[in-house]
Amino acid sequence: MEVQGKIKLINQEQTFGNNGFRKRELVVTTDEQYPQSIMIEFVQDKCDLLNKHSVGQDVKVSINLRGREWTNPQGEVKYFNSIQGWRIESLQSEAPNANIPPVPPMDAFEPADNLNEEDHDDLPF
Repeated sequence: MEVQGKIKLINQEQTFGNNGFRKRELVVTTDEQYPQSIMIEFVQDKCDLLNKHSVGQDVKVSINLRGREWTNPQGEVKYFNSIQGWRIESLQSEAPNANIPPVPPMDAFEPADNLNEEDHDDLPF
């Protein structure tokens, strides 16, 4: 699965336990009628994927949904879901007029000095 949007937040890496489990969280805001702020976690070696991205950047994140069961000390069973990222790509938005060459500045043109004010314009507009 994939999520596309603008990076809203990149948290610092966190380390847990004696084994050094690493986790880093990313929040992406989707671009739709009702934008959603989706928190995606990157774990272990995938944490490093976030190093080359920054807040405000448009990205596409490949994700997996994860679920787990947990029994609390009172014997109640709880279920938790998480979204784990495993790839992140920068989206290059092409400018709408990317193929049109820029217009030179006004001083690049020579002034017109051969105007005849007596010529009448016969254009209908």
